[in-house]
Amino acid sequence: MISLLEPLVRPLLRHIDAETAHRLAIAALKIPPFVKLTADDPRLAVRAFGFAFPNPVGMAAGFDKHAEVPDALLALGFGFVEVGTVTPLPQAGNPRPRVFRLPRDEGVINRLGFNSEGAEIVRQRLALRAKRGGIVGINIGANKESTDRIGDYVRLVETFAGLAGYFAVNISSPNTPGLRELQRASALDALLGRVMEARARLSGPTIPVLVKIAPDLALGELDDLVAAARRRRVDGMIVGNTTVLRPPSLRERSTATEPGGLSGRPLFALATRVLAETYVRAEGAFPLIGAGGIDSGATALAKMRAGASLIQLYGALIFHGLRLLPAIKSDLSNALRRDGHAGIGEIVGVDAAAITAEKWPD
Repeated sequence: MISLLEPLVRPLLRHIDAETAHRLAIAALKIPPFVKLTADDPRLAVRAFGFAFPNPVGMAAGFDKHAEVPDALLALGFGFVEVGTVTPLPQAGNPRPRVFRLPRDEGVINRLGFNSEGAEIVRQRLALRAKRGGIVGINIGANKESTDRIGDYVRLVETFAGLAGYFAVNISSPNTPGLRELQRASALDALLGRVMEARARLSGPTIPVLVKIAPDLALGELDDLVAAARRRRVDGMIVGNTTVLRPPSLRERSTATEPGGLSGRPLFALATRVLAETYVRAEGAFPLIGAGGIDSGATALAKMRAGASLIQLYGALIFHGLRLLPAIKSDLSNALRRDGHAGIGEIVGVDAAAITAEKWPD
C-alpha cells in the first residue's frame, strides 16, 4: 500500500520538518501490505561477505535507526538493509532542529549525533524477526559520553551475536565529537583488533565485520586505514559517510552553513573518488559497499564501475521516493544486458584506476 500512496504523500512531507517527515515515513512502513514494484533480475544477484544478495541495492544506515521496519524495506525490494547507528546505551543525540534539506541541491545536512534507543531495545526487535530471512546489517557506534569507546564496539558485537547479518563499525560520523579520531592508524588498529577478537569468541556462523569510513580522508590517511583493515582481516568497507565539506557548487548557500554532515547528490563526486581510491588500495582483499549521492541508475552504475560490489541509498529517497529503487534496478539490468555482462561482478572496479588519475573533485 505504501508503494502506491507514496507518490501522493511525498510532496506533502516536503512541507514538514525533515525529522518529523522521517518519523511519519517510518510509521507508514509499519502498515502492511507492501508491494514489491519489480521482480529482481537474476543478473543483479551478488555474492559478497558470504551472502547471496538478491540485488545490490541496500537501504543505508540512518533511515531505520532503531530496527523498526527492516522487513518492510526488504519486502519493498531492497537487497539488504542496514539498521542503526545503534549505541550501547540510549541517547537523545543533538538538539533539534538537526536535519536540513537542500532542495535545489538534492542534498541533506544532518547533525543527529547517534540518537539511539539503545542496544537492548534494538536487540529485542531483531530477535523477534530473527527467522524471517533477509540480510540485515547493524551499524554500531559509541556513546557520546563513553569513557571507553572501543569497549562500546566490543559490547555491541557481543550483544548482537546471532542477530546481525553483518556489523558496520561506524567510525566516521562527524556528529559525535572525537569519533573520527578512531580512523587514525594506531586507534583503528586497536579498535579492529578488539572487535575481531570479540567476534572470534562468538559461537555460531562468523558474522562479517565492515568498516564505514568518511570521504574526507587525506590519501595518506586512507593508505593507513586500508592497511589496518587488511592487516586485521576485516570483511569489507563502506565508502563513505557524510562529508563536513561544502562544495562551492551548492545553491542553498544559507542552509549549507548549518553544521553537520552533508549527504545526497553533492556528495557523489567526492565519495565516488574515495571509493575508487579505496578499491585500488584494497587490491581485492575484500568487497566494498558504495554510498553517497546515488540517485539514478547511472550513478549506481558509476559506483560499481568505481569499485562497489553493493550500493546503499538514503538521501535521494527524500527527493525521489521509493520508486527510485525499482528504477535503479531496472537501469542496472538494462546496462548489463546492453553491454553483454552476465552479472554485476563483471563491472566492479573497471573504471577505478582511471578515476584515481582524474583531477580531485571540488
